[in-house]
Amino acid sequence: MSELSPTARALLALEILHQRPGVTAEELASRLGVTERAARRYVGILREAGVPVESTRGPYGGYRLGRGAQLPAVVFTEEEALGLVMAVLDGHPAAAAGEDGIGAALSKVIRVLPDRIGRQAAALRAHAAATPDRHAARPDPVTTSALVAASAGQQRVRLRYRSESGNEWETDVDPWAVVVRFGKWYLLCHSHRADAVRTYRVDRIRAVEQTRYRFEPPADLDPVAALEENLGVGWEYETRVEFDAPLAKVASWVRPPMGRLEPAGDGCVLVGSTSNPHMYAREWLATSPFPFRIVGGPELREVAATVAAQFTAAVADPAGRPADPPER
Repeated sequence: MSELSPTARALLALEILHQRPGVTAEELASRLGVTERAARRYVGILREAGVPVESTRGPYGGYRLGRGAQLPAVVFTEEEALGLVMAVLDGHPAAAAGEDGIGAALSKVIRVLPDRIGRQAAALRAHAAATPDRHAARPDPVTTSALVAASAGQQRVRLRYRSESGNEWETDVDPWAVVVRFGKWYLLCHSHRADAVRTYRVDRIRAVEQTRYRFEPPADLDPVAALEENLGVGWEYETRVEFDAPLAKVASWVRPPMGRLEPAGDGCVLVGSTSNPHMYAREWLATSPFPFRIVGGPELREVAATVAAQFTAAVADPAGRPADPPER
């Protein structure tokens, strides 16, 4: 390694510190091909350049990079770079215009790519047409970051929440996990207001305030499984729907936010709750491939009756009589 300049060796030392936190002076010297005294000198050069290199004495001591150290430049292959742009545009179509935080971040990534790959990534961004997923809901990054930090630090927070029906309330929660499911971000938590497990849409959280209380999450917590189990629980309007079909068949169609399926005779019953009976009836039940009856939830029954009347009127003849069923 005698051909390397002191600057090159200092940069190589920086790379070694990134790769091997806690490397000793002896190990560093061996990898640099110099004496221990010279290795310490290169560490000094890094410190003079503002790189925070920390050292620990003793038999288990060594050098490591401190907080604030900048990572070396990230180099993408063509496949990785284009895949990254495609993933961003697919998940966040507005990034194509570069007008929000995600778009600005994508612009920075494209600018630092090697010239040939950068031109291809920029062309893909400029000419690809991405259609937003109407079911996706992207929350405020600041709110999401606060919830993730509280979850990692096991710190209870106070939320202000606005449901889909427009009701708003505050509650203290223990934020167990933030889970992404089918384009929507959810907070899985224990709500002290309800004294029960709850799932809140992060895009509907209006404010997050940290409290001085800490919490311990369940030892056997499976965030995804717990989210699936609790998505249809705890909302304003109760729902109860009976199906004239075996539970095994209905289960493949029912989505977790609709509630919990239970066996009932030769069929099954779907027990849950919703904050939006209109959506529950018009978008979910209206697409059911199985015969069903709404036996619980006056709000849901009222909306379903309105939907049924609209469809009946849509197929009536001009004289107001219901149309004859189609011939088979």
